[in-house]
Amino acid sequence: MSIGQLGPTELIIILVIIVLLFGVGRIGKIAGELGSGIRSFREGLKGDDTEDKQDLLKMDIQETAIDVDHETKS
Repeated sequence: MSIGQLGPTELIIILVIIVLLFGVGRIGKIAGELGSGIRSFREGLKGDDTEDKQDLLKMDIQETAIDVDHETKS
């Protein structure tokens, strides 16, 4: 392996370190928020900025936060 390339072993070590630093619950929350942001960005590109869609997006974010909170308490 040459310098500058990451193999499977290095990627696994990096993943383990990230999980130890942030925890599974916080990573799930970050991923959920990232997904919501991407969805919102795509809707913004389409020009569909209705209040109904924004309310649904807010409810989706709240449900994701509740799900993550339940996972971290378990």
